Amino acid sequence: MSKHLAFDLGASSGRAIVGWVEGGKLQLQEVHRFPNHPYEKDGRFYWNFTALTNELKEGLKKACAAYSDISTFSIDTWGVDVVFFRNGEPIREPYSYRDPRFVTAMNDVHKILPAEELYAKTGIQLMSFNTVYQLFADHQDHPEDFRDGAKVLFMPDALMMMLTGEALTEYTIASTGALLDPYTRTWQKEVFNKLDIPVDVLTQLVEPCTLSAPLKKELCEELGVPRITGIRCGAHDTASAVAALPSDAPEKAAYISLGTWALLGAEIRQPVTGPDAFQAKYTNEGGIDGTIRFLTNITGTWLLQETKNAWNEAGDAITFNEMCDLAMSVETEKRFNPNDPAFATPGNMPERIADYCRTNGQGEFSGRAELLRCIYESLAQCFCEKLHELEKVRGGTYEKLHILGGGTKDTFLMQLTANRIGIPVLAGPVEATAAGNLLAQLIASGELKDLAESRKLIAASFPLKEYQPQKML
Repeated sequence: MSKHLAFDLGASSGRAIVGWVEGGKLQLQEVHRFPNHPYEKDGRFYWNFTALTNELKEGLKKACAAYSDISTFSIDTWGVDVVFFRNGEPIREPYSYRDPRFVTAMNDVHKILPAEELYAKTGIQLMSFNTVYQLFADHQDHPEDFRDGAKVLFMPDALMMMLTGEALTEYTIASTGALLDPYTRTWQKEVFNKLDIPVDVLTQLVEPCTLSAPLKKELCEELGVPRITGIRCGAHDTASAVAALPSDAPEKAAYISLGTWALLGAEIRQPVTGPDAFQAKYTNEGGIDGTIRFLTNITGTWLLQETKNAWNEAGDAITFNEMCDLAMSVETEKRFNPNDPAFATPGNMPERIADYCRTNGQGEFSGRAELLRCIYESLAQCFCEKLHELEKVRGGTYEKLHILGGGTKDTFLMQLTANRIGIPVLAGPVEATAAGNLLAQLIASGELKDLAESRKLIAASFPLKEYQPQKML
């Protein structure tokens, strides 16, 4: 019954959760939670990396104060974003993937390396925030960051660097950036060479479920905590979430890992990088135990979060539950594409959605309730369309859709999705990402055998809520 500490950081919040196995079930106890948002400066969006590091330190102190027998810890975060280091310290605050400069970089990269060729080499859905475009923009704007022994680390690896002093790159997080060969699972150095991006900023790739360095001695003295061993989990939060898929036949299950983003796909064993996958905008990201997460990145609860933020900032302290109740109170025929670039950056989301619908001939919203219902219906419709694209590319159909993560708490969205796709939705676990993080630690520690055994533990630990399709009005 040794304890393990999972740091799970999303694009809107982070948490520290202690986990252990007891009575044949995975037990979870949250010990620290904190907000996380990009901040704007001079028209650019950044992450407060210093603040994130301090929040992890606070999480360590609280976890060790609550539990004296924590043996390992691990970190997962969102994908694509990177931090530049020199002599073990960050060079500057990292850009957020929401920064608009990457759109220009994407266009410039494709003049050198056409989109179809880049997809064939990396198997990654081409989106403007991919790390390959970020590094290209960084090399243009900050060439000094690539000199004098500098190293670039993805966000979870950068945070591990701050806590342990070890500079390594975990495979699943690296796979999000269009920087790897999906077949050899190694750095795609041909892409770096064609784009004239120095390859010596890269660090050694390591697999998930492997031991890492312990906490730095000086950090332990500062915080008054023991030298807990680090473990590389599926450091991309979706890799950890999918590891917690409670299915005994994962190859037959479609899933959505639902948070700020909705990652819809299926687990496969070999990459799919042909023209159909490229056209459908499906990506081949790494998973635990040699798996591939064949999925598409689409907008999730971001639209609702930004709508809430806009109204809160205007003085209306509306809650998510109140927003859901409003949406349920009306019907609407209005729809929009949640993945349109108009909605990609922070800002006044209600105004943007209203402008979009007005410009596309759908008229004005009758009020907040109709706008919210439009968001819900548009998300469910998008999930349905993307699921059908997945079935077309994979050449089969799915009988059920698993939805994992914090977005499953929105029961109205779960039911609308089931109605729209016409098959049952199985929702849970809510803390799928933290659970998957802990599974990797249990595997690396020898307490679990493999991914299959881990998923049996998840199924025994977290009851699912099933939503049957209902007739649509």
